[in-house]
Amino acid sequence: MHMINNVPGNYPQVVTFRYPKVGETNARARVGVVSADGGETTWVRVEGDPRNHYIARMDWADNSKELLLQRLNRLQNRNAVMIADAATGKARTVYTDRDEAWIEVRFGFTDWVEDQFTYVSERAGWRQLYLVSRAGEAKKVTRGNFDIIRMLNLDAANGIAYFTASPKNATERYLYRINLDGTGLKRLSPAKQRGSHSYSISPDAKWAVHTFSSIQSPPVTQLIKLPAHEPVRTLEDNAALRAKVKTLAEPKREFFKIDIGDGVQVDAYTVLPPKLDRSKKYPLFIYVYGEPAGQTTVNRWSGPGGMWHWMLAQQGYVVMSIDNRGTTAPRGNAWRKSIYRQVGILASKDQAAAVRQVLKDRPYLDSDRVGVWGWSGGGSMTLNALFRYPDLYHAGISIAPVPNQLLYDTIYQERYMGLPDDNKEGYKNGSPITFAKNLKGKLQLIHGTADDNVHYQGMAKLVDTLVAHNKPFEMLAYPNRSHSIREGKGTTLHLRTAMTEFLRRNLPPGPQ
Repeated sequence: MHMINNVPGNYPQVVTFRYPKVGETNARARVGVVSADGGETTWVRVEGDPRNHYIARMDWADNSKELLLQRLNRLQNRNAVMIADAATGKARTVYTDRDEAWIEVRFGFTDWVEDQFTYVSERAGWRQLYLVSRAGEAKKVTRGNFDIIRMLNLDAANGIAYFTASPKNATERYLYRINLDGTGLKRLSPAKQRGSHSYSISPDAKWAVHTFSSIQSPPVTQLIKLPAHEPVRTLEDNAALRAKVKTLAEPKREFFKIDIGDGVQVDAYTVLPPKLDRSKKYPLFIYVYGEPAGQTTVNRWSGPGGMWHWMLAQQGYVVMSIDNRGTTAPRGNAWRKSIYRQVGILASKDQAAAVRQVLKDRPYLDSDRVGVWGWSGGGSMTLNALFRYPDLYHAGISIAPVPNQLLYDTIYQERYMGLPDDNKEGYKNGSPITFAKNLKGKLQLIHGTADDNVHYQGMAKLVDTLVAHNKPFEMLAYPNRSHSIREGKGTTLHLRTAMTEFLRRNLPPGPQ
């Protein structure tokens, strides 16, 4: 892949790096073992073409003689867990996990107890914990209709596993413990602290750094003692931030559900103007992500992005965010995998249905002033909203989107869409560029020219298509900025100011 750096010197510089786009050839990867004193490398012998597999995880197998590997196939719907001999490189598969859609390996970790390793699988419909022996015998530890959000620690000495979950509310995060025999499931996070709890637990599971926040409250970080969850001391209370927040005109924030039909309810939150007059009409501004790699409706402090939404609410916008089916919410395997081979299609349909319903449910929302914005996958979803539902959305800000899914990388796009030769219609209909000719509303496009994740190439192709269809739009290209568009003096202020001014021009704030 090549990118152009136009800024330094009198001549452009070409930046070259490796990047396999969907359907293209992946790099070869292999695993080796070498003595800490140096010497020859012993390469692990794994059958099959390494360009069509991913070594997703690697660690010692609870000793210095064996390795534990997790190898995904190219489609990422089969995970072979292998044990390899460090001296000879010989490997054997001890456990295989399968899924009709895809397998996520990023939510668990591997640890050992009594010659068994931990494994998190969705094979029974929910993300649950298993203990697997070296012979491949799997024993289920957690049971019930809830997802493990993240494994945190295995206290092998006491036979206890710690993990985060939220069985009753997909927008929250809490610490749980369970005995490895499946008994004693218990929530440890304080009952009065509704929101999001995160933990870094010591190896001996006696201590943890605990951070709590909510959409109403900035983070507080404490050192706690486990398993009693006993506070020892406060490490950071963010007192200065809290004092500043109290000086602001604070908008009301609330979480709620939207019924989009066919028995489907989606999670949402809203940020309301401080002096909302329900007898008048306010513009609705949607913040969207909508892809399988993230969830926006989480009850936690949202930092600078959340403060920008505060500012918009103060100016008279009703800001909302909605999580469609297919996001990574802890709502079961069927919820997450429903978008398989149709990324961008079902999600944008759910988003549009939710917007239509909320316009009916809340008479103070102005159906003639509906906007949407998002970044990365959310930028793609913004394009899908404007192009697929041009009569519903009137303005949108799309930052660093993937207009054409064929231009993104193998490991992400193929995981959710399959191979392009086997899903040509899905790739075509899931790509916003296919529907660019339908644009009616106002569109602001923003991209960093040095984005080595979502390439500026896709933006150039989208601009070319919009021009061909005589569709007006605004565009900002930030030289030498990456996917986060934060490098360089003044970049963030310039970016947020441009977004705000675009909104004020094209989606006027305040009640009417």
